[in-house]
Formats: sequence, structure tokens, C-alpha cells
Amino acid sequence: MDGRPLNFRLWGINNQNFIMRDEETGSLWQQVSGECILGPLKGKRLRQVVHDELTFGLWKREDARGRVLRPEESVAAAGRYAPADWDARMDRVPTVTPNTDERLPPRALVVGLEAGGKSKAYPLDALQRQSPVVDEVGGVPLIVVVGEDGKSVRAFERRLDGRTLELFAKPDARPLRLVDSESGSEWDFAGAAVAGPLAGRRLTKVAVLNDYWFDWKLYHPETGLYTLGDR
Repeated sequence: MDGRPLNFRLWGINNQNFIMRDEETGSLWQQVSGECILGPLKGKRLRQVVHDELTFGLWKREDARGRVLRPEESVAAAGRYAPADWDARMDRVPTVTPNTDERLPPRALVVGLEAGGKSKAYPLDALQRQSPVVDEVGGVPLIVVVGEDGKSVRAFERRLDGRTLELFAKPDARPLRLVDSESGSEWDFAGAAVAGPLAGRRLTKVAVLNDYWFDWKLYHPETGLYTLGDR
């Protein structure tokens, strides 16, 4: 921030969301937005890094030489890591933040994204049934696609060299392949063209956030919501 690195530690919870405290100034930061909400740096915002939430098998296939962060042995021995069924247990915990939008249950899992100054949430169960989803958010043509593992989700801009591509899933392809109707090129789950006239080109990735509906709605009050069959 402003040319200097900050070191963060867990400080607490706000709106059922992680709060970080930086050791350099004592400022408190909201995890979901990266915004400083209290302290000398209040109003500052950390720059988001585009990231993926993938299953290990899919990630390992894409980056066989990637490194894995090993659990801290003393923490694991003390049983201080969250249990494997943490998300299922959280489904039973009532939310404490107001959520007047009842189009989805508060803890419904959504994939949220922002483009062109607008935001939109895609229920995970809808994506699993209708992937890929070709859409437009804030005037930006997008495609949202679920990996063949049924869990990992990525989004990309469909614009390339000033033209908008129409993409669809290649039937029965393993690994997953998308095909654009304009050139017949094939694209992989990383957004790279692997065959056809556009081979070697790459779609621009759009950051997505796996989140609970109540949380996404709280920080994106004007969000759109995708429903099956929308376009």
C-alpha cells in the first residue's frame, strides 16, 4: 500500500466476514472488499489479485510444477484447522446480517463477478446445470464456465480483437473444450485456444468470487442475479 508492504493477521469478524489488522499501522481491513475500515489507512483499498479456487486435481493438471503450502504441523496436531465439513456445518449457522432479498436462501453459494461497473451473481447449482453461461454484464460480453470437476468456476471476456465470440461446450470432450462458432477454434478451461485458426490466443480472465448470497448482496447491493435460462 502506497509503496510499502503490509503484514496482516486475523483480528476478528465483521458481518460474518474476516477482518485483518496490519502490523505496520494497526489499521483494520475487510477481507471481502480489501477496504480499510478503521485506523490511519481508513478508506484505502488493496488491489485485488485475480485468483482461482480450483480442485487440486484440476490445478495440478494445469501446473504440474506448482508448489503446495503444507499445513503447519503444530497447528494440525492441536486440531486448530477447520474441519473438512466446515462449509456444511456453516449452513446450519444463522446469518446475523440483514438480507431482504429472498430470491435465494442467505447461504446459497453464488459465483459473483464485476464487469463494466456492474455486478452479477450466478448460483453455483444453476451453473452446474447450464454451464457454460454466455452473458453480458455492464456491456462486457462474458462466458462463465464450470470445470469438468463440477466445482471449479472461471469467467472470461468473449471479446477478441474487437469482435465478440459465441462459445459453446464441445459435446463429450474430456478434458473440457469450448468451441467458438466464428472460427471453429477450441479453447480450454484456462481460456487458451489450443486448436484451430486462433490457436495460441488467450481470452481475458475475469475475477470471480465464490461467496454466500447474503455476503455478496451485502457488499453489492445493486447486483444482478442469474437464473436458469437467462441470457
